Amino acid sequence: MYMTDTGKIWLATGSEKVWLDPAMANRHGPIAGATGTGKTVTLKVIAESFSEMGVPTFIADVKGDLTGMCAPGAENKHIRRSIDTMGIENFTYTGYPARFFDVYGRLGLPVRTTVSEMGPELLARLLGLSEVQQGVLRIVFRIADDGGLLLLDLKDLRAMIQHVGDHANEYKLTYGNVTGPSLGAIQRALLALEDAGGGIFFGEPALALSDWFSWDANGWGVMNILECRELFQHPLLYSTFLLWMLSELYEMLPETGDAAKPKIAFFFDEAHLLFKDAPKALLEKIEQVVRLIRSKGVSVWFITQNPADVPESVLGQIGNRVQHALRAYTPNEQIALRYAARSFRANPAFDTETVLQELATGEALVSVLDEKGVPTVVERAGILPPRSSMNMVEDTVIASLTGASTLYAKYGNAVDRESAYEIIAARLRDEETARAGAEAQSLKEREDALKKKEKAAKQKTASPRKQSTPVSKATNSAMTAFGRELGKQIFRGIFGTWK
Repeated sequence: MYMTDTGKIWLATGSEKVWLDPAMANRHGPIAGATGTGKTVTLKVIAESFSEMGVPTFIADVKGDLTGMCAPGAENKHIRRSIDTMGIENFTYTGYPARFFDVYGRLGLPVRTTVSEMGPELLARLLGLSEVQQGVLRIVFRIADDGGLLLLDLKDLRAMIQHVGDHANEYKLTYGNVTGPSLGAIQRALLALEDAGGGIFFGEPALALSDWFSWDANGWGVMNILECRELFQHPLLYSTFLLWMLSELYEMLPETGDAAKPKIAFFFDEAHLLFKDAPKALLEKIEQVVRLIRSKGVSVWFITQNPADVPESVLGQIGNRVQHALRAYTPNEQIALRYAARSFRANPAFDTETVLQELATGEALVSVLDEKGVPTVVERAGILPPRSSMNMVEDTVIASLTGASTLYAKYGNAVDRESAYEIIAARLRDEETARAGAEAQSLKEREDALKKKEKAAKQKTASPRKQSTPVSKATNSAMTAFGRELGKQIFRGIFGTWK
């Protein structure tokens, strides 16, 4: 581990060593740079150092190249050159305690959450709903919450939407107007989500983020690595799911205040997807979470190609910065380059904008917060080499680690307990049974009345006949015809009901 007795992390070396103070790590940081410039190495070095000091981490792995963190690295000329030029002593390769998670349950422990837990706002973003449709979805959630109806998976939500639509007039005065077209639009969006494979991570047992806080026998923090190669093919699913995780951490953890090190470090790869096409209200909430979560001991690192991918309101909450090389061939790229250069505290020894285009792979411009929380002057420095493997491990290794995990018994198999779908279906069956009973009782009463009428008619026929006048004949004829027609109407109604 690259640390001194003061507990600071040796992150890089330039004209002098660059030290990351763990006490300032909860001020977050971006790791930015063009493809192939060394962002993954920087991520690994920071995550490894956190693990060795007993800080668990969560890492989203969108390319699969972080699976090697569970295995020791191997010598190569690039690492050897870094070791020699930076004067690293007693360098040893080692693997780190790691657990693998996979939304699809193929390369790691299954990851699930419930619809109720995700909530209407993130779900509305996932479904691509309009503002009006999002308001309707909120009403659906509110009715479910007030009624004690758990929305665990998508079939629960579909049943709840149908229930609200069927009883819209009853809920109108209490919750507001719910229109059929909006409910229909939400149902269609749910079908599209299922077609994209999004239904698989709604259900139970839901992931308890408290399980991320684990340590091995040496006291090293466990790395919780989310396999995202398949999930990343659906960017909106990927970004919404990671936002849910961050918001869950925020809700779960108590206030910590200033601490010597973070409770957990959270690494967002392809961070620009978190903010792409996000409505203003959601962006404001992301900014709020990023700002407040640092007081709960969470260190958040955004990995992206350009710091401009992260909104200014969020960047304003970030203190530590690692910027790898940027390319500036087009006007837009040149604007982004100037933006990145201006985000650093200038170093009189070089021109930041020029150096950004000259950086070699593995080099970066680095500025961190000192013990007073003030950004240091930017340094051009080489990032230290990681101690774990830079190669992907075999799927069989991941499967073996997953099967041996103490969490496998908890998350390995999905369960489907009673929730909104089952409760609403039971209510519908009870209503249908009551309706059928009422119709049967009504039918019996009508049959009894008809029998009484027929009996009275027979008795009248059996009595001595009186001489009929033309008026009485006409009256009797009309009453007989009316009785026949009434009988046909009753039986027609009965057949229609039974159908």
